[in-house]
Amino acid sequence: MIEFKNVTKAFGNMVAVDSVTFTVDKPQMIGVIGRSGAGKSTFLRLFNRLTPATSGQILVEGTDVLSLKGNAKRRWQKDCAMIFQQFNLVPRLDVVTNVMLGRLNQHGTLRSMFKIFSQRDIDDALAALDRLGLAERALQRVETLSGGQQQRVAIARGLMQEPKIILADEPIASLDPLSAEVVMGSLREIHDRDGITVMCNLHTLDTARAYCDRVIGMAQGKVVFDGPADALTPEAAREIYGAEEGLNESVTSTSISSGAPVRARSNPSAAGQGAQVAEANAATA
Repeated sequence: MIEFKNVTKAFGNMVAVDSVTFTVDKPQMIGVIGRSGAGKSTFLRLFNRLTPATSGQILVEGTDVLSLKGNAKRRWQKDCAMIFQQFNLVPRLDVVTNVMLGRLNQHGTLRSMFKIFSQRDIDDALAALDRLGLAERALQRVETLSGGQQQRVAIARGLMQEPKIILADEPIASLDPLSAEVVMGSLREIHDRDGITVMCNLHTLDTARAYCDRVIGMAQGKVVFDGPADALTPEAAREIYGAEEGLNESVTSTSISSGAPVRARSNPSAAGQGAQVAEANAATA
């Protein structure tokens, strides 16, 4: 379904992503792990076309998405939803309007300019919020929510794109452990229920093992590990993180318990819509 062929990104003399090659032949929950600066975020931005590649191909169902331009590129970005570490929401808008912004690239120019949403858009946004346990927050301004709640709003906005793939760039890096578990549980539920590939950049080994089917380890722009989560041995972790001796995994842990992952809970909701122009288009470009 997805094939990466020698994907490379260089910034001058610095190679951020170095000849990355691997195949995803079925929907999976994939964790991309590594130290800061390993090339993880740049790799996801290449996949979503937020930054151009220097060379290589990314084939999705036979189409090289790195070669797409204009409307074809925008259609791909609609199919490949991006979740950002810093949420990229509009703080002054209410929750349901932020979620509906995920539909902008499916509407005409006039409707997009004036943020005109249909009843179907409203209903779908409320359904996405209900799925993520935030329906009762629909009319609340985003700036009043906690970080974990804002990240779930961002995930709901991604669902509004009706994507084939979800990319999450450090989705739990700025969250407390409990919120991190809820967010990761939400992404896992989307993969399980919708049968789509979810690819997350992560720092933590315990999170990758708990939620991901497959782990790709990156170091200095290269893939140095690719295998099932249960094959992520201490030796493999040392290679990924560049530790010469024993790696204390507790320094990367987000765990708050040894129990089952925390899942988002659905709640009943009310409807509503907001109206303000803001800088959310980058998240749904």
